[in-house]
Amino acid sequence: MKKIGIMGGTFDPIHIGHLLAAEVAREHCSLNEVWFIPTAGSPLKDNEQRANAVKRYEMVVEAISSNNKFRALDIELKRGGISYSYDTVTELQAIFPDCSFSYIIGSDRINDLPKWNRIEKLAEVVNFIGLERPSEAICMESLPAYLKDRLHLVEMPPIGISSTALRRKLSLGQSVRYSLPDSVLAYIRRHGLYGSN
Repeated sequence: MKKIGIMGGTFDPIHIGHLLAAEVAREHCSLNEVWFIPTAGSPLKDNEQRANAVKRYEMVVEAISSNNKFRALDIELKRGGISYSYDTVTELQAIFPDCSFSYIIGSDRINDLPKWNRIEKLAEVVNFIGLERPSEAICMESLPAYLKDRLHLVEMPPIGISSTALRRKLSLGQSVRYSLPDSVLAYIRRHGLYGSN
């Protein structure tokens, strides 16, 4: 059975922090591949994306093109609306019955796991790879036992990059070089995203 890591997110835009997180999880958890799945809309975010779904997906494709262990899927974009992880996994299991799935999440999302839609059902069919950042405390005691049993923590080197900060810098005409792949920066400029020139 192929072991697949799922990286969900708005990726608005995707940056080296996302790519490093995926690679760290892939290596530490012996995943065959990591699949990047841009969301159409997230129930836990403000849904104020600055780039449309197609452009966010295309930026992911650009970002991962040099890594044959990474793959982009537009499954949630095709479904549209708010994306729930359980629905996505159910669909993936039907399409790829020879794969087992693990959600890769940052330490900022671990404490929110009990709030996820149908989390108990989701925890029956996937594992979670939690990327621990030294600056963010994980409250393991507050997690239900069914989640603790399915959560594998991996130490993540600190990366001080966020999509929000990158959008702000781009809108101000400041450099974001080395914060995201050159191909993504070229795409952003070519399409005039985030107020870039």
